[in-house]
Amino acid sequence: MPELPEVEVVKRSLEKKIINLIIKKVKINDGNLRYKVNVKEISKLIGIKIKKIKRKSKFLIFEFDKNFFMLVHFGMTGKFFYVDENNIRFKTSFYYSLKKEKYEKHNRVIFILQKNQKLIFHDIRKFGFIKIYQSNDYNDILHLRNLGPEPLGKNWSYQYLKNYIFGRNRNIKDILMDQKCVSGLGNIYVNEILYLSGVKPKRKVSRLKNFEIKKIVKNTKIVLLNAIKQGGSSIKDFSSDDGKQGVFQQYFKVYGRVGEKCSNVDCNTNITRTIISNRASFFCKSCQK
Repeated sequence: MPELPEVEVVKRSLEKKIINLIIKKVKINDGNLRYKVNVKEISKLIGIKIKKIKRKSKFLIFEFDKNFFMLVHFGMTGKFFYVDENNIRFKTSFYYSLKKEKYEKHNRVIFILQKNQKLIFHDIRKFGFIKIYQSNDYNDILHLRNLGPEPLGKNWSYQYLKNYIFGRNRNIKDILMDQKCVSGLGNIYVNEILYLSGVKPKRKVSRLKNFEIKKIVKNTKIVLLNAIKQGGSSIKDFSSDDGKQGVFQQYFKVYGRVGEKCSNVDCNTNITRTIISNRASFFCKSCQK
């Protein structure tokens, strides 16, 4: 599933291509996504302009004229393709192949823009979704209402996290994966954050020291900013609109490196894999306490 850095890269890719374009037509090949596409609602976008694209947590929010919003979540395999006026396809998300027969098979919703440009929502497993809203307030959108602070924002701070974990006895991995605590983090980056912070994923938050809490907050920002800078992680061949692949996976310290030597030059321990809340967790027994 795309996490915050990958969704941010998709947002930036699309901003270069479709801002201020008008939707001329919407073609629904298969609306049976996680939530069935509402044909009547999505048709209201026809004839109006795309003003902005924002990211909140792992969601993309398309702002249109007349206070319309389109909320998109990629699920496990959702992605956008952009097709320019010369019918050239550009990748903006995870993909398996650009061969035409495979490419077209899983095109679920096609937005036809000016000069026959297209924005295509492609989803193999159909766990993603597209919803349309008309409102002046994002808080009217249920999916966004209970999200924790953005980890790159000022509200994700030492004091906030210290207050949030007070009186709780969950492990730190589950806390960081909880979107009510902090929005946008997923399994890949939480593993990396905890390694850099020297904290084992199963560590109970009630046992965290103040300096460890500060490290977790600081390293959250460092890891995410570096991942965005590198274009995201190509676990499923991530690529931005100019064909550049995400390369942050080349800098993974622990994720997916079970059995390999710890990247700390002073450590001779191999990376360990365990399961926490049905998700694979990777850590160093020596460097993380």
